Order: sequence, then structure tokens, then C-alpha cells
Amino acid sequence: MTTDVIIVGAGASGLLCAMEAGRRGRSVLVLDHSMEIGRKILVSGGGRCNFTNRSVSRDHYICGIPDFPVSALSRYTSEDFTALLDQHGIGYHEKEAGQLFCDDSSRRIVDMLKLECDRASVRFLLDCKILEVRRLDGVRGPRFSVAADLGSFESSSLVIATGGLSWPGLGATSFGQKLARGFGIRVTPLRPGLTPLKFSREDAEHYSQLSGISVPAAVSCGGTRFEGFILFTHRGLSGPAVLQLSSYWDGKSPIEVDLLPRIDVLSILSSKRGSRMHLHTLLGRLLPDRLAKLWCRLSCHSRPLNQCSARDLEEASHRLHHWEIRPGGTEGFNKAEVTRGGVDTRELSSRTMECNKVPGLYFTGEVTDVTGQLGGYNLHWAWASGHAAGEVA
Repeated sequence: MTTDVIIVGAGASGLLCAMEAGRRGRSVLVLDHSMEIGRKILVSGGGRCNFTNRSVSRDHYICGIPDFPVSALSRYTSEDFTALLDQHGIGYHEKEAGQLFCDDSSRRIVDMLKLECDRASVRFLLDCKILEVRRLDGVRGPRFSVAADLGSFESSSLVIATGGLSWPGLGATSFGQKLARGFGIRVTPLRPGLTPLKFSREDAEHYSQLSGISVPAAVSCGGTRFEGFILFTHRGLSGPAVLQLSSYWDGKSPIEVDLLPRIDVLSILSSKRGSRMHLHTLLGRLLPDRLAKLWCRLSCHSRPLNQCSARDLEEASHRLHHWEIRPGGTEGFNKAEVTRGGVDTRELSSRTMECNKVPGLYFTGEVTDVTGQLGGYNLHWAWASGHAAGEVA
């Protein structure tokens, strides 16, 4: 089979790319090893699909070239995607920090994209295992040959939209990164992003008993800080703020936890300095009791406040705002929402996602070294980069 565009990957960026290329009158074939399209879309946002964010900018992304995402993001905005939902009568609502979710199931998003692809005469081959990809030189210019277990296909444009290593249970593989390396394209190191952090073995002996406690806090490392809820698990720390920080953690440095952000702890402690109340009792009014007692036992000996010096209270306040924990690692790709790293953006056109070394070859979505923060930013990068490639592939 010969076609204008072959897209490998029927996820968010692949579907958006197929839709756009098909609308231009290009013949498009989408190949995927899964038996179902949009599997990661379906589980996004707990099944309600956090499909974008009201506020999307370069500051919400980690990339080797910070300005790389700007072109694609500026040409496909959150308003562009919500306009598509409006056309299909799909309701949505806004949660905190501009996050947009479907009113109904994520299935509505997948069905919408499939309908748009059908209208653009896009063809799909699912449960299709790709065996080999080659670049051919022909009279009309370079072409790509894709050999699969369901047949052999040729195209003038090849789009790789295969995602990263996160969500292996949904079939995630390193196919796209391996293919890039096979074409001599640089790939930056891959590691889990937006994933829980594990306690060290020593800390786990103490803190695992806090499992199930969730508190508003702030976490920071290397000058990066996120405020939000953190969740203690029997293995480590999770919750939105920790997931955000995990993408920036270098894998070895300690992190700081501010257990009482925006609270003047020292003033509260000093106001009770003449009291016989124990420190853990007072802190139990600000924090869950189990956490207050364990924190005092490990970080600051709890005794009546009238026995504490001003220096003691200053030290306790400082430690509550700067509680240092050295993680023992992350929960890995099994629990990661995204993959840090990927096809080096220095190898790609920021406007089209086309590879500089291999004309006609495009990389979109999570397979690239562009990682969004929590809150709909990764799906929006999938839409924007898929749109950018679909405009020209």
C-alpha cells in the first residue's frame, strides 16, 4: 500500500496529526500495535480527561531548548481545542489552576477524534506490529518503507507518535526512541516524570506509618518549588506537589518539605511559650496528630513549651518549613504519568516537528524531549505538536 503519510501511533498526537493531514487532502494511514486507539487519553484525568489548561506557556514545560515548544503552542491553543469540543457538543468544566476536564467520559474525546479522522478519510490498522522501517531514495525524492506483520507500506512522510515509557500497562514501548537512534538522531536520557518518590530504606522505617495522610505543603529542590497536597504512602511521598517536583528532581539530592507554607509558625509557637502545652500538642492543631507526633519525635524533642527557649522555637519553626528528606528513588515508569527525555529537540524543526537530518520524518508528542507539568499540559503538547506536523506532513 502506498500513501502520502504514515503515522505510527494512534494516541493523542497521532490522532490530531492524522486529522489535520487528512483535512489537507493527504492520504493518511495510522498504524498502532494496540487493538484500541487513544488508550492513554481514556485513562487521563481519572477517566474524565484533563485535556488542556486555560493557561499554556513555555514555562509549563521542561525542554533542552526552552523556547522549542513556543511555536507549536502559539499556533494551537487551548481555545482551539475547546472550539473543537464545542462543535461536537462535548461539555467540559474547569478545576483548580485552569485545568479543563470533560463533564462525561474521556471516551467522548477519543470518539470525537476518530469521527474527525473518518471525515478526513484517514485509514487505521490496529494490532499491527512494525518489523522494519527504511528510508528509500526515489525519482520523486526520499520515501519511507514500513514493513509490518499486516503488510508493507510506503509513504513520502512518516510521523512517529509512539509516546514514551510511562504507562507500560497500556502498551508503552521505546519504539520511537529506538527508531530515532537507528536514523542517527540524538535521544536524551529517558527517566520517569510526574511519579511518586520513594523513601530511603532508613526513612521508610519511620515514615511508612504515616501512610494515608494527606496535607497541604510545599516541596522544593534545586530552586524549583511546588505548592499543593502531598500524600504519605507506605513506600514514599505522592500527591500533586510531589509528582510535579519529581520531574525536576536530579535523582540524588535531598528535597525540602514545607509542612506549613504561608503560616507564620514561629509567631504561633512564641505566643504559647509560657504554656505547659507540649509542642506536639500545639502542632497537632496545625497538622494531623500522627504526623505532628512523629515529626516531633524524629526532628525536635517534644516538651512543654514553657521549657523551650526562643532558640528552640526558632529551630522548630525552621525545620517545619525546611524538613529535609533524601528520596531513595522514584516509583519508576509503572507509576509515571510522563517520560522525561526523548528525541532531542535540537534535531527537530520547532515549527513542523520535522527532523533536520531526515526530511519527511516527524516526531510528535511524548516521544520528543518536551515534558509538561501536571494539569493538562502534556496532552496539550500532544495536540499542538501533532497539529504542527499535520499542517505540513
